[in-house]
Amino acid sequence: MGTAGPVSLGLPAVPARPLATRRVSRRIQVGPVAVGGGAPVSVQSMTTTVTADIGATLQQIAELTAAGCQIVRVACPSQDDAEALPVIAKKSQIPVIADIHFQPKYVFAAIDAGCAAVRVNPGNIRQFDDKVREIAKAASDAGTPIRIGVNAGSLDRRLLEKYGKATPEALVESALWEASLFEEHGFRDIKISVKHNDPVVMVNAYRQLAAQCDYPLHLGVTEAGPAFQGTIKSAVAFGALLSQGIGDTIRVSLSAPPAEEIKVGMQILESLGLRERRLEIVSCPSCGRAQVDVYKLAEEVTAGLEGMEVPLRVAVMGCVVNGPGEAREADLGVASGNGKGQIFVKGEVIRTVPESKIVQTLIDEAMKLAEGMAADGVGPGSPDVTVG
Repeated sequence: MGTAGPVSLGLPAVPARPLATRRVSRRIQVGPVAVGGGAPVSVQSMTTTVTADIGATLQQIAELTAAGCQIVRVACPSQDDAEALPVIAKKSQIPVIADIHFQPKYVFAAIDAGCAAVRVNPGNIRQFDDKVREIAKAASDAGTPIRIGVNAGSLDRRLLEKYGKATPEALVESALWEASLFEEHGFRDIKISVKHNDPVVMVNAYRQLAAQCDYPLHLGVTEAGPAFQGTIKSAVAFGALLSQGIGDTIRVSLSAPPAEEIKVGMQILESLGLRERRLEIVSCPSCGRAQVDVYKLAEEVTAGLEGMEVPLRVAVMGCVVNGPGEAREADLGVASGNGKGQIFVKGEVIRTVPESKIVQTLIDEAMKLAEGMAADGVGPGSPDVTVG
């Protein structure tokens, strides 16, 4: 193939023209992760283990970290869970947020344990407003941010009576009321979420909230559902908000293993150009023109390139209509038909191979390109695979 100069990426890491200017928000620090104030949108999840089981919780945190999670939340409903927090906070590779409901004493326990932040749900913590002064002082002294997390399913009774149900206005009023109580005591190291299971209500709530405060916002569609439904609802809601510059951290809530939440969240950010692109399959739905098994090729190429840490675009095309053009535009590609495939590297056809050798040839060529990128200082990033 001859000597190659610096390898051009198939896509820029960040689009030249972002969808929207990011909303201006104040910045807080969740451990080493900056949130708001123009910092990159971060992805978080929540463990499903019993927090008191330190080994299992740390194991799941390690799995989430490997998947790309940047902030992790752990539940703290009992004294045993609270007692486990110091070890978990110390040994976790990523910042740990303690999730507190019902008992305000666990807020203080989480702060004392060295958690990077504490999430509180004022709607279901008994006499929470009476404890704000003490919480604000403890959090301020420790440098611990507070997330005020308002949920449709646990909205303050007074607001339910006022609005009749969890409307966007009710969610926003609840969040801003609680934030104002902290502000009275000089504490503004706050992040806010106003979650709802209906994406339309959720989007309207965040839009209203974004217009009324400068706090960083954590996006979430709560109880989004099983993997497929939850992915669609989260993608729709997050896309609507992030495309308007609203949102500083996100959590995809799925009835699925937590690592799946991270995969979906990262893909949403990549699709909007808010994160360096990683391994991405852009696949056609196939049609009567296809002369190869596109589904099988897509799956095998994806499996073969899993874990690659450079931004490489690979096109696997199944017909002669769009195939050559898509393959030529990618870093690496194949245009398939009649039981064979033309292999493209950087827009040039380098060989034609039988269908049975397409996958292995693409993997081999991808490895060569990856080595060249690494030698040229193209850091860990994002293979970008187009399949169609």
